[in-house]
This record gives sequence, C-alpha cells and structure tokens, in this order.
Amino acid sequence: MISINNISIQFTGHFIFDAVSFTVGKNDRIGLTGLNGTGKSSLLKAIQGDIKPDSGSIDMPPDTTIGYLPQILKVEYNRSVFDETFTAFEDITILQKKIKDQEHQMENFDDYESDAYARLLNDYNQNLLLFKSKDGHKAAEKLEKVMKGLGFVQTDFTRQVKEMSGGWQMRIELAKILLKQPDYVLLDEPTNHLDIESILWLEGFLKKYNGAVIMVSHDRAFLDNITNRTIEIDLGKIYDYKTNYTNYLTLRDQRKEKQQAEYKNQQKYIDHTKVLINKFRAKKNKAKFAQTLITKLDRLERIEVDQTDISSLAFKFQDPPRSGQIVVEAKALNKHYGDLHVLNNLNFVIERGDKVAFVGKNGEGKTTLSKIIAGKTDCTGECKIGYNVEIGYFEQQQAEALDGDKTVLEVIDDVATGEMRLKVRSLLGAFLFSGEDVEKKVKVLSGGEKSRLAMAKLMLEPYNLLILDEPTNHLDMRSKQVLKNALNVFPGSIIVVSHDRDFLEGLTTRVFEFKNKQIKETIGDIYDFLQAKNIQNLNELSADLKRQPSKTNPKEEKAARIQSREEKKAVEKQYKSLKNKINKTEKNIDTLEKDIKALEQQLADPVFYNDKEKSTEAIKTYEHKKAELEKEMKLWEQLQETLDELTI
Repeated sequence: MISINNISIQFTGHFIFDAVSFTVGKNDRIGLTGLNGTGKSSLLKAIQGDIKPDSGSIDMPPDTTIGYLPQILKVEYNRSVFDETFTAFEDITILQKKIKDQEHQMENFDDYESDAYARLLNDYNQNLLLFKSKDGHKAAEKLEKVMKGLGFVQTDFTRQVKEMSGGWQMRIELAKILLKQPDYVLLDEPTNHLDIESILWLEGFLKKYNGAVIMVSHDRAFLDNITNRTIEIDLGKIYDYKTNYTNYLTLRDQRKEKQQAEYKNQQKYIDHTKVLINKFRAKKNKAKFAQTLITKLDRLERIEVDQTDISSLAFKFQDPPRSGQIVVEAKALNKHYGDLHVLNNLNFVIERGDKVAFVGKNGEGKTTLSKIIAGKTDCTGECKIGYNVEIGYFEQQQAEALDGDKTVLEVIDDVATGEMRLKVRSLLGAFLFSGEDVEKKVKVLSGGEKSRLAMAKLMLEPYNLLILDEPTNHLDMRSKQVLKNALNVFPGSIIVVSHDRDFLEGLTTRVFEFKNKQIKETIGDIYDFLQAKNIQNLNELSADLKRQPSKTNPKEEKAARIQSREEKKAVEKQYKSLKNKINKTEKNIDTLEKDIKALEQQLADPVFYNDKEKSTEAIKTYEHKKAELEKEMKLWEQLQETLDELTI
C-alpha cells in the first residue's frame, strides 16, 4: 500500500496541494481529475519520487515497484525497437547471463566430486528454477503480444528507436512498463498517442492487470471502463470518490450544491456578524462583546467554493455560407509515396450536413485522406470539392502558422465578430487560457497550448466544412465538451479524425473505417460502429475489408454510385427514424415505470381500500399500465434489433 500523508507542494509560493492525505491499495484503479493546472501530473511525479513534497510524506514498503509514463518523454536510444523494449526483462537477461556463465564453468570444471562443483550445480539449478518461474523462455512471446496490441507490426521491431516519432516512442515506454508488471502503474494521458484499437487493447490489459493503476486521462470512456475510484483535485484539496468518472460527476454536482448552500449561509452569518460588530464596537458597555465577535470571525474556517465548471458555456462556430448538396466526391482515389501505397481505389460521397468520423489504426491513411480533401497534398484519381465549399482544417502542425509576435488575446480578438467579441475571454478560458495567460506571446507557448489556441481561432471563422485531425489531444474534459457542444449544433459538414469514443458518441452520423488501404462505412456514431463490428478488443477487429476492383464501364460505375448514394440516403433516413422511435419508446417506458411505482405505493396502503370505487379503479389502471409497459418493452426490443442490423 502507498500512503500519502499530509503532503503539501508549492510552486512560486502557490500551494497546489495543502495537507493532502489518502492511500492507494494494491488493486485500486484510480482516475485523477481536475482542471488543468490543479496538480494531477505533479501528484504522479511526487508518488514516482521525481518531486519531493514541501511537507508530509509518501510512504510505501521498500520493495515496492512503480512504473511511470509521463506526458512528455525525451529519449535518444541507439537500439532497435525490440532490443529497447526487451530491457523491460532486465532481471531475466541478468539471469540468462548467470546461467550461461555457470554452464561454461561446469563444462570446464576439473573435479566433479568436489564441494565447489556441488555448490555451483546447486546455484545453477536454483537459477534454472527461478528462470522458469519468471517464464523467461516466454519473454520474447510476451513482448511481441504487448507490442502488437499497442499497434506495432513485425517490421517495426528492427527499426531504430530514434527513427520513431514521439508518439511511437511513448508506446515503447508504455510497453516496457506493462512488461515489467510493477506493483503500481502511473499513467499520464496514456491514450493521447494511441489509436482506437490500441486503446481497446490497453483497456482489456489494465482491467486484468495484477496491480494498482493511477492515471490522468481526458478520455471519459477509457476512465469509465477501467477505474473504480476517482480522486478530484480542486483548490489544493482532494475529494475521493469510490466510483468511476461518470458516477463521480453526479456525486460531485451534489457536493457542489451542498457546498454552495453552505457558502451562502456562511456569508449571511458573516454579513450579520459584521453588522453587529459595527453596531456595538462604539458602545463602551458592548465593546467587549464586539471584540468577541471579531475574534470569532477571525477564527472562522471560511468555506471555499470549488472552481467553476465551464462545460456549460455555450459557444458556437460562426454561421457558414451554404454549400452545394455534394461537399466531397471521390472517384477511384489513390495515394502512394513511391512504392508505398496508402489508399487504393476509394469511392465515396460526403453531402451537406454529414458528420463523418475517420477511425482505424495509426498509419492506415486517415490523416492522409484528410489532407487530400483539405488540398494539402495531391492524389491520383479524383477528389472533387463541391460548390461553395469553404474548408476549415485543423491539424497539429497548423498551430505553427499562428503569428508568434501576437498575444493569445490578439489572435482571437482579430477574428472575433459580433456578439463573440464580448465573449473572447470566456472562449479562451474554455480552452484553458485564463488570467495572465491571455497576454502571452504565441511564440512562447508550448505545442499543446498552440494547438488549443488554433482550435479556439477556428471556432470564430466561417467555414462550412470542418476537417479536424485529433482535435481533443490537448483538451481537458471541460474544453472537449465545449467543442463537442459547438460541433453538435454546427449546420455545416464535419470530418473528424479521433480515437476519443466519448467525444465521438452522438457527434457523427457516419463512420469510415480505414483498413488495408480502403474504407468501409457504418451509419451512426462510434458506438454504432463498435456494436456493428462486435468488438471488445483488438483481436476481434479482423474482418477483411479489401474491395475487389470494379469491372464495369464508366457509365455503369456512375449509375452504380448514384444508386448507392440514394440507397445510403434511404438507410440514413431509416436510421434516424428508428432512433427517434427508440427515444420515444424509452420515454414511454420511463413514464409507465414511474406511474406503476406510484400506483404500487398507493395499493400498498390498507387505508386506500376504504374507498372501494377508487381502489377498484386504481387496480384496473395498474393492470392496464403493466400491460402497456410489457408492450412498449417488446416494441423497444424489436426496434433495437432492427437498428443493430442497419449497417452498410
């Protein structure tokens, strides 16, 4: 067990923790939450030992092992991916060397009857048993399983680590931690560089992990599926909830309501006491009483109201000009870099108002197709942009195009118009720029801060097709919700590349899965896609999506595309109709269940039966409601089954 005892940590005179205490058990799955800057990463660093508390202590047994994955990683390994990852088995490597040395000694021993040889043989046998107990002979197999789960392919194993991008280097470090199997795993934003399939695999791994996990993550679905405990950091204090993130939100709202009420009552008491002090302090016979009141106020422990949740702030993208019906149309689209083929013979249409998610493993072409549509790179075949389409494109590198000599406030103020000019500071606050941050020059911002600023700027420019490539990587929960709310009411078309299931849920109407250089479409949002694929982990996502090349002539192809487009529109219409019917049925079920519960409470009261006419009518109503509920439940099942089958 790790015991955090009254620790306080301060930076530049400001306490991010003030006498904080809690314990971490061996099977805990803890999600750390709170606004950016409240100290989540600092707490992980303190447990790891990279930061020493100003006061208090962090205690754990001397043989405790900890694996820590930071947000920012700097590595310069001159080793292959396989060799670097295999350093996780340092104890097995040392043991193998000992066994090999002992075998060499035994081969060259002169006296096999001596005590020295007997001791050597005994040590050798002990090392063999230890090697077997550690499954040393399966080390390479375990490594391969973990690496492939995190998205590596066989050809990556021989590549040099220094050639890999920062995201892939982060995966190597994560693989090393998982292979070492420490008692406590500390993860700071582990999903930022993972695709959706790798996230699903990591979820399954951590659920079964034989140890404790403490993580900072802005991926709500990831937190909900793994954690059994949520620790919120706010105003230097912690609030410990024995539940996952979604349930914590409900409990937090209840706590804040109570806190707000207590704060208001205390303010009333303070104001009333101050009136009494002013009233009596000038009177000689009441001066002592007034001083007593002053002392009581000085000793009063003031109730602090937690930091404001900005997720309810309402921002929206600028009203865009109306585009033509067809926004993007691809015909026999191909993309290759030399001999490397990335996309092969893609044919699709995106229409006005469509909201499309691009999903799939990293390296399958999601970003490449986004760039082709945005006009940032070329292709063979055809990618036609529709009439009057204005494209707003967000990518990580786009942040570098910001004017480095302008302040954060100036960048946003330059493009804000109308009523949004009055909300510039609120918008910046929603994207984690507050106080003096808005006066910083763009050139001194970190990469993550520039990305957030570029996203805020995009919200203020009038585009009717938004292409967003991993827009949530540097956003916290609240900022993501602000962006999602704005996208949900955006009247134009959207293409979003993301691995964040909570962000994508209910946002998109179509999902394009990228695999084997091609795409396959599912109508609905990310959970409709996952349900259609029936996947719970990486191993189940294995269907062959490769399309056969068309053998029809151009006229037939065009006719087929038109027919396909009409069919898709019909499916979308049916899908929306089914969704509406299901929502209506669920509301009916909820109403009936409440009515039945109220009637059951009435019928459970013996006094109620004194009025025979009223009680007889109530019994009839009760039976009728029960029958209606059963009917609605059957209807819901039928509608849900039809919806589950509706994929293309």
